[in-house]
Amino acid sequence: MAIAPRLILYICWVDIVNTAASLSSTTVVVPGTTANLGPGFDCLGAALTVHNQFGFRLQETSDSAVTITVSGTEADRVNVDANNLVYQAFVKVFQFLGHAVPPVAIDIELGVPLARGLGSSATAIVGGLMGANSLAGEPLSEAQLMELAIAMEGHPDNVVPALIGGCRLAASRTDDSWEICEIDWHSDIVPVVAIPNFELSTEEARRVLPSSYSRADAVFNVAHLGLLVRGLESGRGDWLATALQDRIHQPYRQALIRGFNAVYQSALDSGAYGLVISGAGPTLLALTSAEAAPTVEQAIQTAWAEQGIEAEVRSLAVDQQGARLV
Repeated sequence: MAIAPRLILYICWVDIVNTAASLSSTTVVVPGTTANLGPGFDCLGAALTVHNQFGFRLQETSDSAVTITVSGTEADRVNVDANNLVYQAFVKVFQFLGHAVPPVAIDIELGVPLARGLGSSATAIVGGLMGANSLAGEPLSEAQLMELAIAMEGHPDNVVPALIGGCRLAASRTDDSWEICEIDWHSDIVPVVAIPNFELSTEEARRVLPSSYSRADAVFNVAHLGLLVRGLESGRGDWLATALQDRIHQPYRQALIRGFNAVYQSALDSGAYGLVISGAGPTLLALTSAEAAPTVEQAIQTAWAEQGIEAEVRSLAVDQQGARLV
């Protein structure tokens, strides 16, 4: 059946209008992350089943470039002006594309604690980049978004798993791009996070690190990172018990986390394979078996309570999906 030219033009116009309308708003869910996992300093991280949600709505007319509303725990501590990290990432995409930045309303629902070592800044960066890319018609590939995210964060260990999920190892190529490797995570390995009611800034946690390391310490970490990868893949607790040791950052950061020694010992005594600092801290991460996880949770909770510290302790899983549009 022949279709009149005017009807064809009308159908095309309707499609364009509908497409534009569908791109006037979008929502992104981004998982929190745990980075380093002991010996994998600045190169290894895993996405966890705790999330932030970011909604974006383009504004046809607005007195300001951005309007931000925040809900959830610690919402009153988030910037709601142009200094907000989500908005800065949003702007970065349009600048990269050479486009004018449209006025936007951003709704943030917090599920990832702030400044606790669970990748809250990575969720903001990834959320802003993905939201802008979606509203722009998705011109940027996942690889391009990843490069922008790493450039904004300064290192890949949080933003990479936040974006693409799973446990990821990132290694820089000679041209300064990145090789990203997925690390299989055995189904019987349970991450237990212990989130204290105090903060530790990344800047402070990096300030205490030495400017150089001995060859012995470098070799120690290389060997233990290799063993950690095999331990995560195989689920062998004896390998993990050895692999979760580190000489690059944890010995220097432990003193910044009140009650660390007591919590560390309680985790091991209750059956955990090991306990590490999550990211820059102060959250601590125990890896254990599914069977031992409830006992480990309770032991850590008790140990921190005995130090006079309130903490949220819970078992999570690895988020294999990563950031997604919903």
